[in-house]
Amino acid sequence: MANQNPQWNPVATIDKLGAATYRSCQFAAKTTKDTTAWQKRMRSRLAALLGYLDQEKVPAAARTVESVHREGYVRRKIVIRTSPHGAMPMYLLIPDDLDTPAPAVLALHGHGYGVKDIVGLWDDGSERLKPDGYHRDFAAELALRGFVVLAPEIFGFGGRHIRHDPDDPASSRQSDCYRISMNAIMHGGTVQGIKVWENMRALDYLTTLKEVDADRIGAMGISGGGQNTLFTTSLEPRIKACVISGYFCQWEGSILGCDHCLCNFIPGILELGEMSDIAALIAPRPCLAEHGKRDLDFPVAYTRKAVREARAAWDAFGAGELLQTDIFDGPHRINGEKAYDFLEAHL
Repeated sequence: MANQNPQWNPVATIDKLGAATYRSCQFAAKTTKDTTAWQKRMRSRLAALLGYLDQEKVPAAARTVESVHREGYVRRKIVIRTSPHGAMPMYLLIPDDLDTPAPAVLALHGHGYGVKDIVGLWDDGSERLKPDGYHRDFAAELALRGFVVLAPEIFGFGGRHIRHDPDDPASSRQSDCYRISMNAIMHGGTVQGIKVWENMRALDYLTTLKEVDADRIGAMGISGGGQNTLFTTSLEPRIKACVISGYFCQWEGSILGCDHCLCNFIPGILELGEMSDIAALIAPRPCLAEHGKRDLDFPVAYTRKAVREARAAWDAFGAGELLQTDIFDGPHRINGEKAYDFLEAHL
C-alpha cells in the first residue's frame, strides 16, 4: 500500500520547504506597461539563473566544410566559433532561386543522434529521402517551404559527443547530458545557459547572410529542442515568432512528473516561476504550442494548463490570438499540420 503519511513523503517535504518562494516572480500583470516592466525584471533574473550568458564574444570565423545540393535547396555544413573555448557545427539550408532576402528559422533538434536527424541525414551521414523519426526532418521541410534554415549541432550531441567515434555512427545516438549537466551545475551554471548563448551566436552569424531578412527570424524545436526554443526566444528579441513542439507543458506534470534527462533540470527555476511564466517572456510575439495528445513524457493536460496560464501575458498586450496551439492526435513528434503555415504567416 502506498504511504499515505505526507510527513513521510520526501517530495511533499521538499514542496513544503519551497512553498514560501515558489513562483516568486509569477506573472500577474494586467497592463502592457506592467507586463513590459515585469518581463525586463524576469529576463534579468532568468539570465542570471541559467548562467554562461556573459561569455566573451569572439568573431564567428565561419568556415564551410561541406556543400550538397538537395532538390529545392543547398545544404551547407558550417562551423563557427561560439566562445574562446568552443566551436559549433551547423547546417545552413538555403532554398533555390532566392531573389530577395528571405525569412529564416533557427531549427533546434531534440534528443537522438543530433542535428543530422532534422536535415534529412541518417546517423552515418547518408542521405535520407523520406522523413523518419520523431523529428520528421522538419528543418528540411522548412527549407522546401522557402525559409533559410540554420540548424546547430546542440551542445553534447552528435559530433559534439565526448565519446563520439566518427567510425561508429551508433556512438552519436547517446548524449552527454548527465556528464555535462552535472559539470555545469557544479560550476554554478546550466547547460541550457550554454545552449542559449550558442543560439545567440548562431543568430549573430545568421543575420550577416545576404540571403536572410534579419527582421524575419523565427525558431522551431521539439522536445529538448522545444526547451531550447522556449528559453532562447524568451531571452532573444531577434526571434519574431516560434513553434515549441512537444515541450510546452507545466513542469509540475512533465519534468517533475515523469522520468526525464538531467539537462531538463535548472536549479532554482521554480523559485522564479513555472513554464508558463517563462513563456510569458515571449509575449506578444506569435507562439505556437504543438503537442500530441498521446505524448507520455509531457502530458497534454498540463500543456493545456500552461497555455491557459501563459495566455494572460498575451492578453495584457491585446494579442491573445497570437498564442496558438496545435493539439493533435499523436505521440511525441513533430506534426507540422499547423506549424509551417504559422511561421509562414508571421514571418
